[in-house]
Amino acid sequence: MDLSFTPEEQKFREEVRAWVKENLPKEISHKVHNALELTRDDLQGWAKILGKKGWLGYGWPKEFGGPGWTAVQRHLFEEETALAGAPRIIPFGPVMVAPVIMAFGNAEQQKRFLPGIASGEVWWSQGYSEPGSGSDLASVKTKAERKGDKYIVNGQKTWTTLGQYGDWMFNLVRTSNEGKPQTGISFLLLDMKSPGVTVRPIKLLDGGHEVNEVFFDNVEVPAENLIGEENKGWTYAKHLLSHERTNIADVNRAKRELERLKRIAKTEGVYEDARFRDEIAKLEVDVVALEMMVLRVLSAATSGKNSLDVAGLLKIRGSEIQQRYSELMMLAGGPYSLPLIREAMEAGWQGNFPGGNPALAPLTSTFFNMRKTTIYGGSNEVQRNIVAQTVLG
Repeated sequence: MDLSFTPEEQKFREEVRAWVKENLPKEISHKVHNALELTRDDLQGWAKILGKKGWLGYGWPKEFGGPGWTAVQRHLFEEETALAGAPRIIPFGPVMVAPVIMAFGNAEQQKRFLPGIASGEVWWSQGYSEPGSGSDLASVKTKAERKGDKYIVNGQKTWTTLGQYGDWMFNLVRTSNEGKPQTGISFLLLDMKSPGVTVRPIKLLDGGHEVNEVFFDNVEVPAENLIGEENKGWTYAKHLLSHERTNIADVNRAKRELERLKRIAKTEGVYEDARFRDEIAKLEVDVVALEMMVLRVLSAATSGKNSLDVAGLLKIRGSEIQQRYSELMMLAGGPYSLPLIREAMEAGWQGNFPGGNPALAPLTSTFFNMRKTTIYGGSNEVQRNIVAQTVLG
């Protein structure tokens, strides 16, 4: 197993770094490095910049308009953009639904939907979780009844991240109650501007509006928006979830946030505390171990071997690391981590007390928000069961 990068790969890294430095807006990178809230314009603006370059679908093959990069090149791109302070690519379109459309959609669906995803023009949302159906997605109840050339959709989705911005949504819907729960699920693409779609915000502890409830009241969806075969949606959902869980690991953001943690600790004077520095060191070891796991997968793919099926492991370790660095930031910031006054944050307050540390930003918001990472995308308890079944049979 060779974990080192070739001269060609290092050259590719330098080219990406130079392009990102030239094209990433400074005001956006400032917000990312200091954990300030990103607006829709920030997120979609960066997506369109990448789309114009042909890099928003950075994991896509050339036949679908992507750059056709190797697994190592994709990793280097993710690392360089993260360290430069670029926002995370909103994954629902380019990282999650696009591979499903490529693998299971027909040629007409690919021609219709992929260009808008690649350009960053169309914002996609995910319609998976429901009240009572989170990690147990097989129990979804949102119903889609076939009537002629359309489906009539009724039901509710919840925890829909950034659904208030959504143009389209990919949905798991129940089209049959016969047999096992998994066998009656279909994968449907739904225009969120359709009559009968209601998006209701769920306010978070810090007053933010990141997630939503989405209601469907006799929403008409053309049957041509069905991906693949009816009642085969569970197969397509599993294909998508492997992309989501790997994305959640986000080792490159962890490396960036580790450096931010060190800045906070040094400015606040706790870096000189040997015990606190030990905690940072243990976190850094975990981040390096997570990166080695990612590189093992890349090495296997590059050498032509079967890539290791470690999406669940990456999700477990990545989500736990995200929670840990947010906890250590809170400890380093002490009482200055606590303010949760949204109006003050929107006005630009970032711990601007005498001698203040601009890296402190709203740490409490980050801390509470990271509590979700071990739950969404399939809870870590469920992932451990999957890993155990894979290893033990």
